[in-house]
Amino acid sequence: MFRSALVLATAALLATAAPAVAAPPDPLPPLTPQPQQISRLGPDVRVPGEAAVVADRQVDRPTRDLLVRVLRSAGARDVEVVEAGAPVSAPLVVRVGDVRDDDVARGLREAGVDVPAELPAEGYALAATGDRVVLGGADPDGVYYSAQTLRQLVRHRGIAGAGVVDHPLMPLRGAIEGFYGSPWTHAERLDQLAFYGDVKLNTYVYAPKDDPYHREKWREPYPADELAELQDLVEAATAHHVRFTFALSPGLSICYSDEQDWKALIGKLQSLYDLGVRAFSLPLDDIDYTRWNCAGDQAKYGAPSQAAAGRAQVDLLNRVQREFIATHDGARPLQTVPTEYSDTADSPYKRTIREQLDPAVVVMWTGVGVVPPEITVPQAEDAAAVWGRKVFVWDNYPVNDFNASAGRLLLAPYAERQPGLHAQLDGIVLNPMNQASASKVAEFGAADFAWNDTAYDADRAWHRAAAYLAGGDRRTAEALLAFFDLEHLAPTGDGTPWQPQAPELARRLADFHQRWQHDRAGALADLRPYAELVAAAPERIRHGVADPAFAADAAPWLDATDLWGAAFVTTVDALKSRVDGDEQAAQRGFDRAADLAKRAGDIHTIPGETRPQGPVEVGDGVLDSFLAEARDLR
Repeated sequence: MFRSALVLATAALLATAAPAVAAPPDPLPPLTPQPQQISRLGPDVRVPGEAAVVADRQVDRPTRDLLVRVLRSAGARDVEVVEAGAPVSAPLVVRVGDVRDDDVARGLREAGVDVPAELPAEGYALAATGDRVVLGGADPDGVYYSAQTLRQLVRHRGIAGAGVVDHPLMPLRGAIEGFYGSPWTHAERLDQLAFYGDVKLNTYVYAPKDDPYHREKWREPYPADELAELQDLVEAATAHHVRFTFALSPGLSICYSDEQDWKALIGKLQSLYDLGVRAFSLPLDDIDYTRWNCAGDQAKYGAPSQAAAGRAQVDLLNRVQREFIATHDGARPLQTVPTEYSDTADSPYKRTIREQLDPAVVVMWTGVGVVPPEITVPQAEDAAAVWGRKVFVWDNYPVNDFNASAGRLLLAPYAERQPGLHAQLDGIVLNPMNQASASKVAEFGAADFAWNDTAYDADRAWHRAAAYLAGGDRRTAEALLAFFDLEHLAPTGDGTPWQPQAPELARRLADFHQRWQHDRAGALADLRPYAELVAAAPERIRHGVADPAFAADAAPWLDATDLWGAAFVTTVDALKSRVDGDEQAAQRGFDRAADLAKRAGDIHTIPGETRPQGPVEVGDGVLDSFLAEARDLR
């Protein structure tokens, strides 16, 4: 009895004396784009009711406003913004400024963040630890991006205790509104620019084919109301640290040798420069370069030929670069899309461009094909060799303005672009869909890839895009991923798929068929929850998505998925009736599923859109095949 008491007492003493084992900290939140370096510095930073942002004078208003919103989202009720050097009494201080500022550099160093002596353009460093957050950028863009990263570190009324050192690997990252058909609305463009700021895309190229003043009426000035909208876009782009790039496409009718056309072109560019535009493009794509538009060009350049077209275009581009771009303060190098833009085979046209085009001019290239199934490092090396410079990729994904994609919403991950491309490219811009918000799925991945292609994971970016559109709601993100899977097929221009349709559904159906051979009831029990998810996904998305414009863009496809999902569940239940021995109930179920599928197939894309029309496609070749074949399963 004495020995037992002694053992119990000793055990109690040891339990009292043993040091408490701290629970491991939560993993750091996933960040998009994936940073170059991120590490945990310590416990999360608690955000109290009062906080202060201490900013260098050079920190712009959008960055300051963003930091105020970030702190309020983390729980701070009162956020004071003061200039560096002013007295501060708030319990939490966010110090923000140039990474070379002594105070900023010291704060980062003391927090344990090792910042390289020369941080690349748009780079930044961040430290969140204790009762202090320090943000430093290599330039104003880098400072803004540090605030966007801080936004993603907010959780549980706090900020994850993290250190980040980061910079982009590609200098140009974004989207080109270059599709045929209904251009985006003004509201859609403003929303896109805000989204680009969120994911650190820095380029928007305004080049809608169906804007007459961009292409057919390129000589004519914009009407006052449209010019005012362009002014809004330029200002919004600047606020989100996006370069608004104005593209003018004169190739359908320009007379290269006509001084009046030259004056009209420069006058048009000047009108946009006066609005604040500092980046310009002269696309010469999708034109016939086997004929001249005026006799003067025949007299100056000779009979139409590839080489003659190249000489005329080089003269125009070089003159714009040297007489307009180089003479206008802040203007960035001219961009162009050559008439031969989708291969790497040498030609007299390419040779002329390579040998005579001003080295400052940026040349765009779509890859090996107009809609390439892949873009590889060797292909980019070949393109650089044939054009005599690094190229800027115009990536025709997820654009759906061609017949092979009629009726499709392209929601597959941004994939089949090879890590390492940053060493060969000036950058990448995606040509998106007419459906602006739905294009964010691919744009999200492209932002991750172009920022840090060496660490890119397409599946991770795809899941993060769903979480972003869902506003962090898990059930909505789950529904979005099921819906994305049904809109996964991506065709090339000739209709050949370069991304498979519904890979997750196809995997589950393959597992079902394999199990059906020996355990029919178990196979159905495993498949039904996913069928229910597909059926429930449209309603979850309509009511749960954080971006209501996504639901509007996807409306015909969501309507069709309602029907296909119901047909999926009904078919599974019909098979269950067969397994249970009730063949009459099974046949009624199959008939009901067939009717639902027919109604789904009758849904078309939104009438009135000036784009290829077609029936809405949902999981075609996978879901419809399963429903058709299920009746014969025994």
